[in-house]
Parts: sequence; structure tokens; C-alpha cells
Amino acid sequence: MTRAQQTISLGLLVSSLYLALYLELIPLPPLVQQQVVPVLPFWALVSFGALLLFRLGWGILTFNDVPEAHRELMKEIDLAKVDLRKMGVDVD
Repeated sequence: MTRAQQTISLGLLVSSLYLALYLELIPLPPLVQQQVVPVLPFWALVSFGALLLFRLGWGILTFNDVPEAHRELMKEIDLAKVDLRKMGVDVD
């Protein structure tokens, strides 16, 4: 199973579970049904955004721990400086 198939399968599973909760096919206490279930998609979206921001921050924090990527980026920066100097741009 490819990664795309896994993602689609998980998305369908989660959305069908939420739809069953929203349409009250799965019995829940009235307080949960009226106050929690309607805001679950927003909570999931905010949680997913927080997770992505954390992963981005962690990647930036540990960037020096990836020496191969660091060397590659430094080479690209040097290459860009050489190209810009050929065009007459002062980069220093």
C-alpha cells in the first residue's frame, strides 16, 4: 500500500467516524454531542497546525545536526554568490 493510499484510507476512516458522531449514529451524552462534536474539526485543524509548527521549529533547531544538508546548502549559497557576482551584484 502506498503512502497516498494510506493517507486516503485514514482520511476516509476519520471522516466517516466524525460523520457517524455528528449524525448521532453513535450515542453520546447530550453535553458531549452538543458542545464537543461540532468543534472537533476545528480542534483537529488547530492541532495539526501546531504539530507542523513544532516539526518546523524542531527541524530548524537541529539543522546543524544534519552535516550533509548543511554542506549542501553552503555549496548552493557559494554557487549563488558566484552567479550574482557575474551579474554585477555586490553580495558581501
